[in-house]
Amino acid sequence: MRAANSTDSRGPRAGPGTGPATPLDHEDLELLRLLADGALLGAVARRLRTSERTVRRRIRSICNRLGVDAPIQAVVWAARRGLL
Repeated sequence: MRAANSTDSRGPRAGPGTGPATPLDHEDLELLRLLADGALLGAVARRLRTSERTVRRRIRSICNRLGVDAPIQAVVWAARRGLL
């Protein structure tokens, strides 16, 4: 039997009454929103007031936490959960 907050191939799940579980913070979601809107790395970096290198690193981190291989998969993961 799985624990209420276990992770499976679809990502983290919330337990009863705890709201949606997500390994993403507000800044991660903002980055994914910008990608979903079609922004390129340079535009994302300017909007978040950081470097393109930092944006690439954050995208890689988000993908690792979600267990996906590509940024578009991270965008889809968040969109399917109503986070974008």
